[in-house]
Amino acid sequence: MGISGGLGAVLEGVRASVAALDALEKEDAFLASGAHGGAGVDIGAGTDVLQRRYGIRLERLELMARLEAQLAAVKAETAAEAVEFQQAMTPPDASIQDRTYADMSVVEEIAGVLTISSAAAGALVEQSRRICSLPLVFDALSAGDMSWQHARIIADETEGLTPEGALALVAHFFDPAAPQPARGAAPGELIPCRFRAKVRGWRERHHPELIQKRHVKGVADRRMEYIPDRDGMAWVSLYLPGDTACAIWNRTTATARGLQGPDEERTLTQLRPDIAAILLLGAGQMAGEGSTGTAPGTQGVTGIGKLPAPRADVLVMVPAFALLGATDEPAVLDGFGPIPASMARKLVADGAESFYRVLVDPRDGAPLEIGRKYYRLTEAIKRWVRLRDAKCTFPGCTNRTPDNETDHLQAWQHGGTTNVSNLAQLCPKHHRLKHHSQWTPDPANKNEPPGWTSPTGRHYNPEHPDPEPTHWPQRLLALFGDASERETSAGALEWPDGYVPEHFGMLQELDVPDDPGPSETELAADPFPEWSLFLDFEDLEAPVLSG
Repeated sequence: MGISGGLGAVLEGVRASVAALDALEKEDAFLASGAHGGAGVDIGAGTDVLQRRYGIRLERLELMARLEAQLAAVKAETAAEAVEFQQAMTPPDASIQDRTYADMSVVEEIAGVLTISSAAAGALVEQSRRICSLPLVFDALSAGDMSWQHARIIADETEGLTPEGALALVAHFFDPAAPQPARGAAPGELIPCRFRAKVRGWRERHHPELIQKRHVKGVADRRMEYIPDRDGMAWVSLYLPGDTACAIWNRTTATARGLQGPDEERTLTQLRPDIAAILLLGAGQMAGEGSTGTAPGTQGVTGIGKLPAPRADVLVMVPAFALLGATDEPAVLDGFGPIPASMARKLVADGAESFYRVLVDPRDGAPLEIGRKYYRLTEAIKRWVRLRDAKCTFPGCTNRTPDNETDHLQAWQHGGTTNVSNLAQLCPKHHRLKHHSQWTPDPANKNEPPGWTSPTGRHYNPEHPDPEPTHWPQRLLALFGDASERETSAGALEWPDGYVPEHFGMLQELDVPDDPGPSETELAADPFPEWSLFLDFEDLEAPVLSG
């Protein structure tokens, strides 16, 4: 199998986890007995018994999660080995048909042993074999550093990659010595859906087949699905290009938010499908005159076409050379992920009002940092924080930007400044929790959102994007030589021979000193026009690439 340490090492970890659980159980039983005034167990001077028993429950959950991962590693290795033994028992001169039926037989046997479907057993075998072929992934799983869900994501996202591509993806996330390792929280510290988003982003950028080619196939496969469900309900799903789906989601969300008020009893979650149903079924009446019909369950929404729907701003982070059509590397659509460069160029060229273009500096793959000396936040600063954080920064939260609020990490009244290093996104729920509990954010910085410390002292590392130097057009590389030879110690690309295209002077950092407080006159002023961050398409012309 090529797994470091083998099954014995994994089982040793299982035994250690069980022993730790047993020790916690004995300590808890001792505390519950009320005999903690005697000798034998030192719980520390001044330790609150209830607080300690609460802590024991958290430690149990942590150990149980580790144990589940270790057992999943044992299960994966055993399933993969079962297939190997079956193949070893198949005669060398067996026909392809006999080998196929032998593989089918072992899958059915595993399905029967585990009491799962044949399809589930087949998926388990395939995922197990792929995980066991990637030692760094298997080691992290067998050590309990991440869950089976995390390992399965790697198995899913490496499907279709070459062996070299799969190893490169794994090294990026699991090998600290890799050329450009992932930043921020480790894989096991991210909830699975966020880990999948990061893995998929890397995969899209480094996939041997251009995203544009894969996107064309995806567009051809677009469809609508209808699935009846219980309780008289049903699901309707649309498989669409990402920008279209994102626009639909943001329009329904923004319109639902605009309809909320003291007389509206429905939640945001309930309003979204009501609005979508009205848009699909009653678009003619909504925009027409004199429509009085009301669809069942949509009271208060029939006049939706007469309401000025709030604009749902979406950020599109586009590498500068890709915007010019000189490269085809993916752009990033806020709330969705990587999109083809052609889609980003279309969004920019068509002047889509809800999409804000953010250029990526070719030297280091990062957008512009903007300082701010006032308490009041400009839209430019809010969008910058959205770019850096991508979602609510609270551990495990997946709330995306449309519903989030920009919060001072260190309160203004306690000396906190209003710049991106002291700002972070929080969803309304976690914003309130921060102000009414002992959850404490770390300081942020220019490129990294804050980590968090819980009331029990557990620290959670931040999650943030992994910007990389963008692709350079081949004609520029031919003109100035191999770009790889011009990398700085930080990994950012230097301009060849000191050449700096004129338009990229606008991408330099604006360093504005902090101010102790704004006056009324200052609050009325806005000294930072938005073009300092969000350049128009016309600002980048062909002469930039003329050399």
